[in-house]
Amino acid sequence: MMTTNRIYIYKRFERFWHWTQAALIIFLAITGFEIHDSIHIFGFQKAVQFHNFAAIALIILIAFAIFWHLAFDEWKQYIPTQKKLVEQIKYYLFGMFKGEKHPTEKNALQKLNPLQRLIYLGFKLFMVPVVVISGLLYMFDKTIDANGIVVSSGIKLENIAVWHTFGAFLLIGFLIVHVYMTTTGHTYTSNIKAMFTGYEDVETEEHVEKASEETESNKI
Repeated sequence: MMTTNRIYIYKRFERFWHWTQAALIIFLAITGFEIHDSIHIFGFQKAVQFHNFAAIALIILIAFAIFWHLAFDEWKQYIPTQKKLVEQIKYYLFGMFKGEKHPTEKNALQKLNPLQRLIYLGFKLFMVPVVVISGLLYMFDKTIDANGIVVSSGIKLENIAVWHTFGAFLLIGFLIVHVYMTTTGHTYTSNIKAMFTGYEDVETEEHVEKASEETESNKI
């Protein structure tokens, strides 16, 4: 028998990290487009300054997020699994348009379905590192040593720029798909509301209703 439960899924830091990361990525995209002369809002010099500032803020946020994932075992949410992976893909392609039941159940211990695990793991282990590493290489391509001499990394800036732009477009694509996928929840806005409040109305089998009780004491 199916029942709808209001479950505390997203913790305080998780919500802060999610929205701050989203805001920084969007701001970096805007200033990045201006640096490439695609749009004109702040002016080139200020766009570069704002871009660098936001990049440093994002790196600091990522460092805190890594610590949080390790300290509270949240990294386990991203462990890939083939269980119900095919069913999940079929659901997104056809099932949800036919009103079929979601193939996986969400709770505080299993926030991501099998497909989300793969996508978010790729986001964390490939997309973000490509952008961050290429950005740092570009930012610190030329430094001044103790003798006041300009030292170059020796890597062609054109190559670094290509990788940075490639990674940036991957992030933008991920963001667009991510926003769309938020509409596939219990209602069109339930996933977004949950990321503000921490609570989500989830349809579950009666035997797993204990999930909401297990998480009330762990709202970090």
